[in-house]
Amino acid sequence: MFIGHALFAFAVAALVADWRGWDRRPALLVGIVAGAFAAIPDIDVAYALVGLLEWHAADGALGAPTAFWDASRAVHRSVTHSLVVGAIAAPAFGMLAVRGRTGRAHVVRLGAIGILVALVAVALVWDGPLAALVMGLFAASGVLVARWSARASSLSPSTVAFAALWGLWSHPWGDLVTGSPPDWLFPFGSPALESRVVLHSDPTLHLLGAFAIELAAIALALVTICRLTDRSPFSSINRRAGVGAAYGVAALAVTPPTLEVSYHFVFSILGVGLLCGVVRETPSLTLPRASYRRLPSSDAVLERSLTALAAIAVALAAYATVYVLV
Repeated sequence: MFIGHALFAFAVAALVADWRGWDRRPALLVGIVAGAFAAIPDIDVAYALVGLLEWHAADGALGAPTAFWDASRAVHRSVTHSLVVGAIAAPAFGMLAVRGRTGRAHVVRLGAIGILVALVAVALVWDGPLAALVMGLFAASGVLVARWSARASSLSPSTVAFAALWGLWSHPWGDLVTGSPPDWLFPFGSPALESRVVLHSDPTLHLLGAFAIELAAIALALVTICRLTDRSPFSSINRRAGVGAAYGVAALAVTPPTLEVSYHFVFSILGVGLLCGVVRETPSLTLPRASYRRLPSSDAVLERSLTALAAIAVALAAYATVYVLV
């Protein structure tokens, strides 16, 4: 769900800006800023790298990802996913987007740093050094995004703050179907939504539903880009996306995936999309070598992305159909 968090926040922010009558460039920029902030809460998985240090090759092919995710459970979806933390951090990130070298600008930015340091201190007192470390990574990441937005765009500090708030607040909801619920109100208790939302009693159908939600978030982002750049999303999809229907056979050949063991499903279905989106007609051997190195145009990148996404969607539908019927 890492990518889905960012792309969903991007799409909604950009569409709202477009609806409000913003020009294309600032609408895209505010979407990018919101998407960047929406990705920040998952910086807590950086601690899971510790798990890889404890992994040994003898543990098997799935040993590395298992060790990674086992370590992540110690802190993932905790302090960085709190709506309370987001409500406090977002204005601080907006303050860090203040431009200028005046005394007032320096005071505002120092005040923002003070707020973020206070959040790290609260994490240390309430949940210990590991939570403080993760909160520090969260704050540092937000500082980088805020300062980048101040240098690369003309977005006002208040707009950056709203984009940060939307990004940080939209993130936790996507985790409700993929794992344990976030610590919604850290440092306070979370009296509601204390268990995973189950889409279906069959664990495989639940995984397929969660995967479909992720695809929908990606599709919304691509459609948003098409809308803001006056392109048609459907005309950009190549017919080779239909090849994804062959993936339905996988439902007969491999172990049904679940949230606990899904690597074989996720990697294989993404591979189908990658092949359909990237692999094109064989280039002529008479073309000069320099032509192979030419970077694809934005239209080509969008066409390949939409085709890959369509192929994955077709593959998912085919897999689900065969799984249900057989």
